[in-house]
Amino acid sequence: QVQLVESGGGSVQSGGSLTLSCEVSGNTYGKYTLAWFRQAPGKKREGVASIESDGSTLYADSVKGRFTISEDTSKNILYLQMNSLKPEDTAMYRCAAAASIFLPWRLLSNKYETWGQGTQVTVSS
Repeated sequence: QVQLVESGGGSVQSGGSLTLSCEVSGNTYGKYTLAWFRQAPGKKREGVASIESDGSTLYADSVKGRFTISEDTSKNILYLQMNSLKPEDTAMYRCAAAASIFLPWRLLSNKYETWGQGTQVTVSS
């Protein structure tokens, strides 16, 4: 069973940067998909970015060009580098894991089995 623990959230001004981390532990053998999701109060959960075990990535249009998902496989840590942050990026960010997911579905939350507890990101204008 996989466990996920996020860190790195905080408060930043518009235009600033933050890097989120997600420590992945447990059975991570074989093909898998890792992803970042976010949810703001009163809004639906949104898939932000995903990365497959082969390194392929997928981004939501709202973050494309600003956010970068990556993984340090030697340390089993998933990252989300967030640049040019906007107030609308304010949300609780959670990492998620699942056995390899079909590409078109990788930003759908109902395809993921394991979730971290979340880390808050607040962007002020």
